[in-house]
Amino acid sequence: MIDKLQNGKGKISVLGLGYVGLPIALELANHFPVIGFDIREDRIRMMQQGKDPSNELPPGTFKDKNIKFTHNTAKLAEAQFHIIAVPTPIDEHNLPDLGPLLSATETLAPHLKKGDYVVYESTVYPGCTEEECIPLLEKISGLLLNHDFKVGYSPERINPGDTVHTLTNVVKVVAGSDEEALKNITEIYKTIIKAGIHPVSSIKVAEAAKIIENTQRDINIAFMNELSIIFNRMNINTYEVLEAAGTKWNFLNFSPGLVGGHCIGVDPYYLTYKSKELGYHAQIINSGRFINDSMGGYIAKQVVKKIVAKGKNIRDARVLVMGITFKENVSDIRNSKVVDMIREFESYRVNVETVDPYANKNEVFEEYGIELSEKPEGLYDAIVVAVAHKPYLEFEETDFRNLLNGLAVFVDIKGVYRKKIKTLEYWSL
Repeated sequence: MIDKLQNGKGKISVLGLGYVGLPIALELANHFPVIGFDIREDRIRMMQQGKDPSNELPPGTFKDKNIKFTHNTAKLAEAQFHIIAVPTPIDEHNLPDLGPLLSATETLAPHLKKGDYVVYESTVYPGCTEEECIPLLEKISGLLLNHDFKVGYSPERINPGDTVHTLTNVVKVVAGSDEEALKNITEIYKTIIKAGIHPVSSIKVAEAAKIIENTQRDINIAFMNELSIIFNRMNINTYEVLEAAGTKWNFLNFSPGLVGGHCIGVDPYYLTYKSKELGYHAQIINSGRFINDSMGGYIAKQVVKKIVAKGKNIRDARVLVMGITFKENVSDIRNSKVVDMIREFESYRVNVETVDPYANKNEVFEEYGIELSEKPEGLYDAIVVAVAHKPYLEFEETDFRNLLNGLAVFVDIKGVYRKKIKTLEYWSL
């Protein structure tokens, strides 16, 4: 397989060209012929023009790459090594939505040939690849695992907006359906991963390793959020407490906040789903999820209380929310917990205006029915800096004061202005 690809007699296909699949496809295209496949024609057109629809990669990233972008499923038959990197979201009941994953598998299966490899990068619960994906590949293709084709699993570890921990300098966990598969998959990933490969004994182990990475972060952030609720009642600043505690060498560096997005806010539900299926109720994981899912509503309630305490009619109040993406300096709005906060404000009939320098106005309206404002207008009773975007960090206290009326509240969810705000009424987690 590796010789065939290096000699240009074979091709690699990457199905799903989002924030995970596109960087992988482009990096592999430095070494092998690559077919970049996505079902959305508008995204394919952008990539053919050298533009990243996710706004994560600079235009120069597309230059001099041996890659063809397509939405034509027939082109998949030209490849021998296939990587599936599609989203694995949850539904409205917080249950795994395997729709995109199984759809991608169904798309590829008719074009699978003897000797082909299929590697999954999507985050799933342990056992999913072998219980759901492989049987579907076998059924549709008529081929047998390990006899006719090989399967691997190598979970993505890309962190959106992170320019330090990028694809090539983060260790890659790799598993294969047998020893030969593991060896060949390892060799292919070795060509692009400078940090090294960590092979494991089974696909389940690789799936489990990925799922606990984000679950661990979720639980630790939930602990910080619970601390912030307690410390708020004590009238002490959580970030000052954490700063002091962090002077000890072994203190873990986590902070409170809104936990959304398509990783930390989603992956734990895949693990609790599988756990429940096996007859075990995952108490710590579920508790952490409950705390983190409730933080948007909690913050809004605290702000409403502070506005009411100033003698204002809450229905006449104007609140400016700065930032709606799921994290700073990205355009991704999927599973944004800022929306939970906005919904809670709206339940009190508060007049909410939202701005964001990175979010796409049309996408926000289509996804959440929220109309983004181009810029703040008039005076507000409260400002909530929900996402610490880089442009917001340049604001001074006077910039915020000019947007607030006399009796107003300044809310700094991430605590980034704690040492800058001197005269405004300040509150943070």
